[in-house]
Amino acid sequence: MQDKLDTIFSALADPTRREILSMLLEDDMAVTDVAEPFRMSLAAISKHLQVLVEAGLITQEKRGRVKWCKLEPDALRAASVWMQGFGQFEPVHLDAFERFLAQELAEDQAEAPQANHPA
Repeated sequence: MQDKLDTIFSALADPTRREILSMLLEDDMAVTDVAEPFRMSLAAISKHLQVLVEAGLITQEKRGRVKWCKLEPDALRAASVWMQGFGQFEPVHLDAFERFLAQELAEDQAEAPQANHPA
């Protein structure tokens, strides 16, 4: 299981591969369509795709002369289960945190000595 997690996290470590996975969330895509938005060769994209296949994050199949890529969302389950082990920490509520910081800053400014105004 550890080897599988290592492979998945290694595949996810690269921003190009994460972008490819995001693209495949929408629908299956031909390899040439996957490659289109990137400034790299088709061979380089194919290497990225192979890493994703080896990690089990995508599958590829040939339909006629076109190779298609499909996201395998269940492949992330092991990584998700592993990460949920860290879920004992209280989730951060960013809106509440932002309100807290704004209140603290306002209080600090109100308590600060008025340096520009003589007493």
